[in-house]
Amino acid sequence: MNKKLRFSLVAVVAVALAGCGGTDATRSSVRAVGSSTVYPFAKLVAESFARSNPELGSPIIESTGSGGGIELFCQGVGANTPDIVNASRRMKVSEFEKCQANGVTEVTELQVGLDGIAFAASRGGIDMNLTPEIVYRALAARPFGQEQTAKTWRDVDPSLPGKPILVYGPPSTSGTRDALKELVLIPGCETRAEMQALKESDEDRQEQICTEVRSDGAYVDQGEQDNLIVQKIQGNADAIGVFGYSYLEENLDKVQGLRMNGIEPTYENIAQFRYPGARPLFIYVKNAHLDAIRGLRGFISEWAQMWGREGPLTRIGLVANPDDVAARMQAAATEFPALTASDFE
Repeated sequence: MNKKLRFSLVAVVAVALAGCGGTDATRSSVRAVGSSTVYPFAKLVAESFARSNPELGSPIIESTGSGGGIELFCQGVGANTPDIVNASRRMKVSEFEKCQANGVTEVTELQVGLDGIAFAASRGGIDMNLTPEIVYRALAARPFGQEQTAKTWRDVDPSLPGKPILVYGPPSTSGTRDALKELVLIPGCETRAEMQALKESDEDRQEQICTEVRSDGAYVDQGEQDNLIVQKIQGNADAIGVFGYSYLEENLDKVQGLRMNGIEPTYENIAQFRYPGARPLFIYVKNAHLDAIRGLRGFISEWAQMWGREGPLTRIGLVANPDDVAARMQAAATEFPALTASDFE
């Protein structure tokens, strides 16, 4: 973007800051919305930034879910819109296009680290070696297009306990739910050749069969509150929870991770993508706000100082980026390259 156009965008945001009513009229705090999984990391960065910059307002971090946060982020520019969206999945092409249509024409994508979709139970509770196919057959509304009849885990696989299927997990607005679909449910569904063939002939039908979760009480949507899922499984030895690895790491005194394909959900297994639920975590920055919102550049710099392999974020469960990605992200955190349509190809 040329300097004149960038200046014009900054001016538009500055006018919006001055023209909005209420507290947003003089907003001096960075505002971030989005993923409940990224939330604890963003909060720690915000606390560190506030200590180092007492003259600025403490960044406001809201847990709205990845999808809900991106919706807010892409509404436009100005003080009544977020500066950052945290996401536990990559922005979709359709969301990028909505941003563009609403004047959010320059967005920088930063991969802040890795996480894993952890399946967990209470310490001393139910213990299983899961696979994507087992999880899919247990949770799908219509597994492989057939009626869902499984009541217990043994109904799914005779080697598993005869305990009732009860899984507490994220809602449809959550990036964790999207990752559950992409990393576990779809691979589990596509273990059948007919499901792979259906993708070729009727992709929408295949997606519905592979990703629609049962609604008969076996899967319980707990909203954007991963800590509540921890509480639920801690209080029920037969229940399983699905949340980001960081929450498992933070609560190992209360819960235990369940194996997937025989692989434990650990830092090293996620970092090396051995664990099937490994996924990247992102923040998206509204470039038009960089020079209009005080502290925004500094807040991004704080992220970059804290996300390294020996940084404070790894102590609360973030898995650091591989070295090549880490080098690119360090540069991006100062240069702010804008996403383009070709980045999604």
